[in-house]
Amino acid sequence: MGKSSKDKRDVYYRLAKEQGWRARSAFKLLQIDEEFGILKGVTRAVDLCAAPGSWSQVLSKELRRGGGGGAGEEKEAQIVAVDLQAMAPLPGVTQIQGDITKLSTAKQIISHFDGAQADLVVSDGAPDVTGLHDLDEYIQAQLILAALNITTHILRRGGTFVAKIFRGKDVTLLYAQLKTFFATVHVAKPRSSRNSSIEAFVVCMDYCPPADYVPNMANPLMDVPYDSSNPIVGSNRFLVPFVACGDLRGFDADMTYPLDIDGAQPYEQRDPTQPPINPPYKRALELKRSNFYNSTA
Repeated sequence: MGKSSKDKRDVYYRLAKEQGWRARSAFKLLQIDEEFGILKGVTRAVDLCAAPGSWSQVLSKELRRGGGGGAGEEKEAQIVAVDLQAMAPLPGVTQIQGDITKLSTAKQIISHFDGAQADLVVSDGAPDVTGLHDLDEYIQAQLILAALNITTHILRRGGTFVAKIFRGKDVTLLYAQLKTFFATVHVAKPRSSRNSSIEAFVVCMDYCPPADYVPNMANPLMDVPYDSSNPIVGSNRFLVPFVACGDLRGFDADMTYPLDIDGAQPYEQRDPTQPPINPPYKRALELKRSNFYNSTA
């Protein structure tokens, strides 16, 4: 796609290929870690909705080279990636092709950790957006609740949860739900996330569920009506701190830059680090190649 669109003028898209990341979203997790230090001390991590694997790739590189411990210290970090889609293999990452709304998936994750729970759960999952912000925000909130639901089964007390969120005027209920389970909740906007996008990331730290809470996949998490008959007021209406991550003097994700930047190496077109292994347009490509060869025969 990048050869025929403005993607090649997106500096983070180009940097991702130059540095070997599968997608530009890798910089979002790196910048969140720079701001909050979420990878410090992590030995067991879970990446939900992981495909194509850029966040799993960050976890693999940072934790396995010592990012989870002292400088230069090798760590035998355990990383599990979960997605409904197949994903190309990554070193040190165990893949589960499963549904995050199923209890069996949570049990599989715990079994890979030999009965222990995770220190960190991250999720960069998002629905196919429609452009209708209210609808997209609602669907994304349901995806976050599904991720939070499985997180209550697999995250240790004191652990951290990071997930993509679509910010809008009606997200107070979601913030309140997160605050029920975590001592600290921030909304972060990495520099590599376009300003024109409504996406941000909730960084939830110090997992401390209510004493009487029992994780349960059978029912939607805290499924209560939220309308004029049930307003959120008082202490339930949390004001969540908003943090911009990354160097604000650096590249602007909303801008397009010249292919040749002053003082940098000449631009070189690069293929994606990891092309899709089973794209939905695979059959169309095969037909196109077949027609091309038939026309030149």
